[in-house]
Amino acid sequence: MSVRRVLFVCLGNICRSPLVEAVARRRLAEAGLDVAVASCGTGGWHAGEGADPRMVAAARAAGHDLSKHCARQLRECDFDDFDLLLAMDRDNLCGLRRLAGTPEPADRTALFLEWTGAAPPLEFPDPWHGDAAGFASAVKLAERGVTGLIERLHSVDR
Repeated sequence: MSVRRVLFVCLGNICRSPLVEAVARRRLAEAGLDVAVASCGTGGWHAGEGADPRMVAAARAAGHDLSKHCARQLRECDFDDFDLLLAMDRDNLCGLRRLAGTPEPADRTALFLEWTGAAPPLEFPDPWHGDAAGFASAVKLAERGVTGLIERLHSVDR
């Protein structure tokens, strides 16, 4: 499978998926991989909003910029627009596969951490209900997952 477009999916698109998108965008460019990335949420509660300020701060402390993020909800056309749709947790993955409707797009959905081989954990914990330490941990987990993503994309391209 040739992967040129990746969509990261979480619940509200204000914490995990925009973080992973920002980390991936930077690290993929540094690795010389021509892969477009984006993010969205399975729910639309935060559509049009920026990333959670706590995530913005934690990401900024690690050198990642979320200041221009604008949350959006998953759309049916995303299954045509992206080669790979990576969910942060099993609930998000179920939502993706439900919306996909047909088996082919569902074959291009997976758990982010599992697909990248960065597990454990298999699911990316949502830091939204936690404290600053949870957001800092999320940044480290996103960086580890993106490292695995780059390794896997290099092996797919060979």
